Amino acid sequence: MLQKFAKTLTAYTFGILNYYDCRISTGPLEGTNNKIKTLQRQAYGYRDIKFFKLKIHALHEAKYALVG
Repeated sequence: MLQKFAKTLTAYTFGILNYYDCRISTGPLEGTNNKIKTLQRQAYGYRDIKFFKLKIHALHEAKYALVG
């Protein structure tokens, strides 16, 4: 198991070290994709694709607060 981890770490060494040089993450992009997929599941029954596109654009303007 430790050898498999070492092989994986070796395979991704270039990307891991580049993160520390540039500090760019795909986390925000993945979050946006997740919101769009959730909206798409909820979009059943929308009349047209234009309304769906407007809802996607509105996602970027929406502010969410943590509850609890």
